Amino acid sequence: MRNIRFLSIVDRMIMSDLLKTIFSVLTVLVVIIVSRNFIKILKMAVDGLISTEAIVGILGLKIVLASVTFMVPAVFVSVLMVLGRMYRDQEMSALSSAGAGVGRLYISVFKTIIPVVFVATWMSLYLAPWAAANVERIIHEEKQNVGVRAIAEGKFSEYNKGNLIFYVEKISADNVMHDVFVQNKRGDEMGVITAERAEVRTINNGLYIVFINGERVQGNAGDVDFIFETFAEYGMHLESSTEILVNPVEGIATLDLLETQDLKELSELCHRLSAPLSILVLVIMAVPLAQVSPRSGVYGNLAAAFLIYFSFANFEKVSSNWMEKGEISVWLGFWAVYMLAAFFIVILLVRLNGFIWMLMQLRGKSV
Repeated sequence: MRNIRFLSIVDRMIMSDLLKTIFSVLTVLVVIIVSRNFIKILKMAVDGLISTEAIVGILGLKIVLASVTFMVPAVFVSVLMVLGRMYRDQEMSALSSAGAGVGRLYISVFKTIIPVVFVATWMSLYLAPWAAANVERIIHEEKQNVGVRAIAEGKFSEYNKGNLIFYVEKISADNVMHDVFVQNKRGDEMGVITAERAEVRTINNGLYIVFINGERVQGNAGDVDFIFETFAEYGMHLESSTEILVNPVEGIATLDLLETQDLKELSELCHRLSAPLSILVLVIMAVPLAQVSPRSGVYGNLAAAFLIYFSFANFEKVSSNWMEKGEISVWLGFWAVYMLAAFFIVILLVRLNGFIWMLMQLRGKSV
């Protein structure tokens, strides 16, 4: 019985080069964008809006979001670079002499790209919304606790518009405060609390500072009537931000978007579905675009390819805006860019291979 291999030598060669190039290009793009985001995240930490512990979590989620965003251009550029190098090194001429035409080249490329498309689909439909929702949740939680983070050891710290003044001698690695002094003002009454230790706890969805082993004195200045008590534990509720967590449209689960009639949410759904479709369309486009003369170099058509990609991406953005405003129907806004891209692909293939070649491909005769 004849042994049939799924991956030929050509397939393995193209797959190896493509995967390495996709990883390299995507890494460079993500590092550039995340570096800019990292500066913004650090500024938020310096301003006290987020804690240092939240920086790593937000940065990791931003890497996920950037990877999803730049997966499409990374694949497009990688196919152009790999095939362009093969044309420059005249490897394509050798393959053509062996009977491997454009159709065979498409098969080899798509054996690599199809798994990438499945990964991009999962990332776009499930991973990216999860990451966007968690970024919003972390930032919201950090804003809720912004006042507590102002408490620093060895100095006086104000909280709740100056109605609470803290002094903490030492804060241990597990965030337990030692030798605590608090001045608490409620209307005309003034209170003073001293405690051996204190820690922040969440009780019944509320934020509390729990003082351990201390004393409390409360009364009005000038009065002789004072409350004096000792305690093992004493909890003080801290007012937090009343801002309600609103999940951005980017963080809404894809299954929820399937049931919506809101134009903005439908536009977001189309945006998520566009990632795998864009990869397929742009890869089909990249194969004829990569055909260059050996003298023109590996990046012969790269400038034109960038122009095509940015035009494609901008048209997608414009269509999305029109869908949100209700100026065009959802199905037209989603499919128009791909119909235009398909028309452009046909023009490219006819120009490079001839009309007869196109007819033979449509009839199922590989050349």
